[in-house]
Amino acid sequence: MSSSLRRGALAATTLALAAVSLTACGAGNDAQTLEVKPDNAATHVGVIKVQNANIVTDTKGSGEATVTARIFNDGDRDQTLKGIRVDGARAELSPAKGEQKLVVPAGGSLALGGKGNASALLQDFEAAGVKDGNAQPVAFDLSRTGAVKLRATVLPAKHAFETVGPNSSPTGGAPEQGPSASPGEGGSDSPSADASTGASADEQGEGATSPSTSPGTEQGGEHSGH
Repeated sequence: MSSSLRRGALAATTLALAAVSLTACGAGNDAQTLEVKPDNAATHVGVIKVQNANIVTDTKGSGEATVTARIFNDGDRDQTLKGIRVDGARAELSPAKGEQKLVVPAGGSLALGGKGNASALLQDFEAAGVKDGNAQPVAFDLSRTGAVKLRATVLPAKHAFETVGPNSSPTGGAPEQGPSASPGEGGSDSPSADASTGASADEQGEGATSPSTSPGTEQGGEHSGH
């Protein structure tokens, strides 16, 4: 083989090896990327899981915002959602049409936001310091578990979130009056039995059964943004 042919073969081999090396690096990077967990507004305390939490602001000048979420109860006793605070401001709770309380049934879930579901309404979100794009601290006060805290992303009621914004609040049951005291910092509110059986609320776009623990979940702590 002439020297020019040998040089050409060597160059081709070098290029082929370089391409294989780059492909391997790319595959490695992709594999690492797949291990990165997306930020989800989700957390759990005891038997209660709060997932897919968001604060959806009205875009029509009303100044209102809703807290949307799905609350799962993996325990064997019903719990009642007693209150929600967003950065210290209390949301007005309204049960789903035909219901009297916001019950998270044992082994089931409660949907907040969306047509036919329970709602949590902030009358003046700007006064509460809520701004689109922020991750605001939210505390859900459950009758047995106490305070379940996380950070929820603030989004305008547009596109997919238009159907869960303030204008989608239920027209049925009377607003649920929360306790005068703020939720306990350590979630140590006294347990109170709840005789309501409450059916699982309609879907908010998620499955009705409790999913496996969210990758972004952390025990008893805040998680900034399921």
